Amino acid sequence: MKKYLSTILPVIMFLRLFQSAPAQPLATVPYVDLQKYAGKWYEIASFPQRFQQGCYCTTATYTPTEKGYIIVENRCNKNGLRGKLSYIKGKAFVDQSSGNARLKVQFFWPFRGKYWIIGLADDYSYAVVGHPNREYLWILSRKPVMSEELYTEILSKLKKQGFDTAKLQKTIHE
Repeated sequence: MKKYLSTILPVIMFLRLFQSAPAQPLATVPYVDLQKYAGKWYEIASFPQRFQQGCYCTTATYTPTEKGYIIVENRCNKNGLRGKLSYIKGKAFVDQSSGNARLKVQFFWPFRGKYWIIGLADDYSYAVVGHPNREYLWILSRKPVMSEELYTEILSKLKKQGFDTAKLQKTIHE
């Protein structure tokens, strides 16, 4: 038994190295014009999160302030298209050294979550937001619907960035 353990233990340790090896770093877009990014976005799809459970018609509105942060207002209808409005307001703090592509969002002090803009249309008609651990992901659009062709193109890019796109859940809008 001792010989068996001394043989198998190095193999297990070797395999664990690959399991816990960090994925490739998550790339963000090179630059975000915060004035163009401001306004209302419709959630097209996201990784399900406990805090969004039962949400329909999900939107996010971003408003830059003169104080250097962005007001974030998230809304959804709970448990149905015409369900009770759920609303939360927070702040996003911009890492300017990232070309404004990396933000930290805070809804409850002192906790801040990473909000990295990893995809953005040239005309700011859609955005893709993720977290470097690849456990959070949102596809956003200026309109409540997105063409299947564009959605498929975004999914292809996300797979190359190491996201498990099978976990994406489309958001239902009226």
